[in-house]
Parts: sequence; structure tokens; C-alpha cells
Amino acid sequence: MLAEPAPGMRPGATNSLVDVAGLRVGHAHRVGGGYRTGTTVVLAPPDGVVAGVDVRGAAPGTRETELLDPRNLVERVHAVVLSGGSAYGLSAACGVMERLADAGIGFPVAGGVVPIVPAAVIYDLGRGGDFRATPDAALGAAAYDAARLAPPVFPLPRPAADDPSPRTTSAPFSRPTGDGGAAPYATAPPTAGGSIGAGAGAMAGGLAGGAGTASAVLPDGVTVAALAVVNAAGSVLDPAGATLAGVRYGLPGEFGHLSAPDPAEAGAWRPDKVTSFNTTIGVVATDLTLTKAQCGKLAGVAHDGLARAIRPAHTMVDGDTVFGLATCARPAPGPDGLQDVLAAAADVFSRAVAHAMLAATGREGAPAYLDVFPSALGGDR
Repeated sequence: MLAEPAPGMRPGATNSLVDVAGLRVGHAHRVGGGYRTGTTVVLAPPDGVVAGVDVRGAAPGTRETELLDPRNLVERVHAVVLSGGSAYGLSAACGVMERLADAGIGFPVAGGVVPIVPAAVIYDLGRGGDFRATPDAALGAAAYDAARLAPPVFPLPRPAADDPSPRTTSAPFSRPTGDGGAAPYATAPPTAGGSIGAGAGAMAGGLAGGAGTASAVLPDGVTVAALAVVNAAGSVLDPAGATLAGVRYGLPGEFGHLSAPDPAEAGAWRPDKVTSFNTTIGVVATDLTLTKAQCGKLAGVAHDGLARAIRPAHTMVDGDTVFGLATCARPAPGPDGLQDVLAAAADVFSRAVAHAMLAATGREGAPAYLDVFPSALGGDR
């Protein structure tokens, strides 16, 4: 049975993070030549966004998270980097920082600016064959460029509830890196999901994981959206069967093309390549004006959505980390308005996890959800 959304709530125009006006998303990834990894950048407007963070996993790989403590100086960040490559992948943030500095964007100091770029990483080492084939500053710069150069996102017509076709495309296009040694990189549209960007090498409970995104527009017009990179040892399946756990939080028609998989398919699923080093990371954002402390709370309730969609979560080998962002385009909410935003944040993160799994591309050792459970495309029954 699906959870009931708040009356009047609907997906945003693209059902993605960029429905929060002012945010841009860029994905860049390398697959082949020993690589299966990538980087995703969430780019703020030039003046930055207020940000908070909540780290629940016991093995995080992060950068600049201490700055987001409400007691500390910096109020706004200029980008957030989500990356593969474990701790090696944190270097992708350096490429984003260089691009921002070249554009004169950052925290002003004597002699120039210092871009504030928090980051978090997933463990995907060796999934393309080469343990040290990891994201670097060049790949971070490529993801930044993809965010900056992406064409404007225009509202798309909403599909009928019985239309299983995707609303966005994840088709990548290749560009040469110019570094001579590494595999070429590819990028994907800002509204895309699946085995792209930071999710290129992700796995979840033995299935192919990836990046996923979702949004909600509340009855008063406030937008809340999330982007999740799903790389979990835990199961993304409902304990009672093989339905994706995050689907139950979908808005009307969002997952109407899905149904519970055939019990025979569910009974036959025996994952044999569940990873021992994991992590789900992501961003949840709103267009409201929030404080750093409130952004931290926003990130915290997004973890509730993570735990609804992945079981178990926040283990000793997870680095689960969520950033909360506020663009401050709308006035600060009252207590009731903040409560509504927090409730929506948990749901959009669960939905983003489900979209990541549905859009992921299967490969040897990591089949896609719909490859293992093809009967799930049967629609409402």
C-alpha cells in the first residue's frame, strides 16, 4: 500500500533537483580502460546557498563538512560535489574549486575569493578493473562544465499515469579529456538518473545502483527536491517482496507503471556480490530561506527517507552523508511551513533512491532491478 502524500502535492516540472530554481547539476563519468566511476556536481547560484550536513554512516569520506556547523563562520557554499573513488575521489572537488575561482566565485578574502565546495564520496574502487582508476580534478572540472553548459531545463508535459516512458533522458555524450592517459569521459543531462556521474560504479544490495532524483511542489508553491547516489550493501527491496521500498512514497502516477514482481522472480533472487564497503550520499534542497541549523535538520530528515528506502542503513561500513541546501528565494517559513518541508524532504529522498534503481544500467555482476524483476513493469494490478 502506498503512503498517502499531502493533499495538493505534485512533482516539479522535471521531477529532479533542478526544479529548485537556481540549482544546476552536472554529471561526468569514465567507463572503460579500467574505470567505472564518476562525479556529480550540484552548482549553486553565484551568491551561493545556505547549507547544512548530516553524516550518519560510520565510515564517511567527506570534505568541508565542519564549515557547515552552525557555530562556524561560512554561511554559504558555492557547490557540492558527490563522487566515486572513495577518499581518492575527494580530489574531484579541487577541479570544481578551480573553475569557481577562475569565475571569481567564492568567499571573499584579501586578494581574491575562496570557493566553498563541500564533498562526499562513495566506495566504488576497482569496479572497472583498476583499483586506482578514480575521479580526479579533471573529472570534477568536467562535471562543473556539464552543469554550466547544460541547456536550460524547461517544464515537460506530465505523462499519463499509465505511460511508462521516462520523463528525462540519461543518454550520455562523450568528450575527450585531453589528458592523454585516462579513459574519455561522458556526461549526462542534469535531470537524468541511473549509472551516471557519481553513480556510474554504484551497487545496491547486489543490483546496479546509481544516481536518482525527485522533487515535490507543496500546495503553497514551495519546492523540495533531492538527488541521491545509491551505493548500499543494504537491500533496496521491500521486506515483504521485491518491490522497491522507496516506491511506496511516490506521488500519484509517478510509479504507476510498476507493480509487485512475480513471487517466483522474488524467490529466485539471490545476490552473490554484495559489497562490504558502501555509502549512499546526496543532496536535499528547497527554495525557502533557512538557517544553517535548519539546513542541517533538512539533511537529517532526508536520512529518514534513506532509511525507509534502504535496509539496513548507517552501518559501520557506510559513509551515508546528506547535504541540505536552501536557495533562499522564498521567505523563511513559520513552524508549520517548516514541518511540511521536512516531511516532504524525507519522501523525496526515498523517491530519488527508487528512481536511481529503476534507471540504473545492468552489467556483469550487477544486474539492473528491471533485469532481475521484469514483471515489475506490469503496471497497477
